[in-house]
Amino acid sequence: MNILIIGPPGVGKGTQAKLIKNELGIIHLSTGEILRKEIENKTKIGIKAKLYIDKGEFIPDLTILEIIQRRLAFSDCSKGYILDGFPRTLPQAIGLDKIITELNQNLDIAISLTADEKVLEKRLIERSLKDKRSDDMPAIIKKRQKIYWKRTAPLLKFYKSKGILKQVNGLGKIHQITINIMNLLK
Repeated sequence: MNILIIGPPGVGKGTQAKLIKNELGIIHLSTGEILRKEIENKTKIGIKAKLYIDKGEFIPDLTILEIIQRRLAFSDCSKGYILDGFPRTLPQAIGLDKIITELNQNLDIAISLTADEKVLEKRLIERSLKDKRSDDMPAIIKKRQKIYWKRTAPLLKFYKSKGILKQVNGLGKIHQITINIMNLLK
């Protein structure tokens, strides 16, 4: 099963992706983690990506698509995967469709985690204190949320038109949210 999780910053995409991955025995592909590893290793892409991330901006579509295309071609993706943090724009979604078609794959479901912006802002500030992430500072949080609603929210219409979008409330106990998602995957 190939799954996509979308939602605003701080809604719990990564947390849920990790739990679902374990439940289904598939891999979790987090563009955020992939990019943070590139930054940590000071690769060419990592250095470029850090400039965007530190400002709370999206990485250019072509760069992300290149990273995803390489990663989806790995043999460990043949048993299924869960994408977290990608796609974030309509051009990325269209690019993903092209990539998975070329790889003879398909996207089975797009799960949209939803939550109140103020609750998410509080979560992100708490996470920044714990994880020391440069993209979780208050000014950047507000910018990331605005960018999400402007550039990522149109994906909801895109995946709804394909008949694969399902919405799940991202607030509440983590375990219950996971159960709600797993019920959609049956």
